[in-house]
Amino acid sequence: MGKNNLVMDIKDFSFTYSGAEEPSLKKINLPVLENKITAMIGPSGCGKSTLLRAMNRIHDLYSGNKYEGLINLYKADGSKENILDLKKENDFIKLRQQVGMIFQKPTPFPMSIFDNVAYGLKLSGIKNRSELEGRVEKALQGAAIWKETKDRLKESALGLSGGQQQRLCIARAVALKPRVLLFDEPTSALDPISTGAIEELITELKEELSVVIVTHNMQQASRLSDYTAFMYLGDLAEYDKTDKIFLNPSKKLTEDYITGRFG
Repeated sequence: MGKNNLVMDIKDFSFTYSGAEEPSLKKINLPVLENKITAMIGPSGCGKSTLLRAMNRIHDLYSGNKYEGLINLYKADGSKENILDLKKENDFIKLRQQVGMIFQKPTPFPMSIFDNVAYGLKLSGIKNRSELEGRVEKALQGAAIWKETKDRLKESALGLSGGQQQRLCIARAVALKPRVLLFDEPTSALDPISTGAIEELITELKEELSVVIVTHNMQQASRLSDYTAFMYLGDLAEYDKTDKIFLNPSKKLTEDYITGRFG
């Protein structure tokens, strides 16, 4: 596909938590470009994680939340579907295979390293042992953790360090060949060396897929991303190429946040 193709397109999107009077997100418009890294920045409570979690309908694990607007997911053939129209449990499973999510705290399953990565593959219908083994190895290599795990595949994933667990979670998501990976502050619980390894990995992943990352770390956003969205009080205050946002933002509010005058 050509450059700057959309992989997701969020249009006039509002989100209200169950029981809340006011929406947490108000009429958000945000493009997500293919094979690019989009960072979402802004002060705590501005709606970054709420928006991120709407992108694969993870809010639907709790009932009563209200969505309005469109979140279009584009397929490889250019066709699109509004993921807010999905109703069936099976549709949500398929969606989350295409739009994977990595959380702040690593969330390995309490099973072997191999089974962690194979789990989603089995769920998606792959039963052949040699195909499973090949896909697991490829995913662990893709997540830069194969060398550390190849002799320990039958051991529990819970025996890995925090940084290794996070890379395993990325391998688990990547194994399903998603179109988009969502990262919710993926390094905030990790030491600097693990953080560097994850950042390097995210940069490599954009060859294969599109990345959206929520981060509190300005340096991380400016280092990693191609595009940056600055959110403030449930609004998308500014969106542009990352260089422009950090060096020459259009709005004073964005400049004040980036230069640390508030946040």
